[in-house]
Amino acid sequence: MDFKPEITKEELSQLKNVSFPGTIYVIDSKKNMDKICNLLKKSNILGFDTETRPAFKKGVHYKVSLLQLSDGENAFLFRLNKTEIPQCVVDILSSDEYIKVGVAIKDDIKGLQAWKQFVPKNFIELQEFTEKFGIHSNSLKKLAGIVLGFSVSKRQRTSNWEKEELSESQLKYAATDAWVCYEIYQKLVNNE
Repeated sequence: MDFKPEITKEELSQLKNVSFPGTIYVIDSKKNMDKICNLLKKSNILGFDTETRPAFKKGVHYKVSLLQLSDGENAFLFRLNKTEIPQCVVDILSSDEYIKVGVAIKDDIKGLQAWKQFVPKNFIELQEFTEKFGIHSNSLKKLAGIVLGFSVSKRQRTSNWEKEELSESQLKYAATDAWVCYEIYQKLVNNE
């Protein structure tokens, strides 16, 4: 299958808007961590993303608030501002056993390392991976349009990820970002 190298805003606006259809697990305490970790370890490929509370003042920075991982059927949203990074997740992030796929992952990894030092292993940057398929657009929204044929909403990107309770739209947005990374990678690998 050949993929278009670029997609315009107009073409994107014509595509159906899709969000994550599976089960969302919000992890905001250490409770049930073993169960969550066992579910995560069942897949050797995980979509990966993070969210950080936006700072609207110069010189103000926040730590990563949310880590999202998806195995295609489930999305695991770790509220780091409440739980920090569980050791089992650090083990996955620093393991060759699991492929972690995301967009613009360098800063995400650096943000996670502010919580806990680890050596990242087996991460795939979709912005580089898609080049061998002749795809030049590299935002997640454009990659979803080109590879998957649908659009994803980016409206919640600058919302407050440290709120006491995340809204339903925040949860869907966060789950969708990690899931779409997983789906893009799977489709590309199946077309190699």
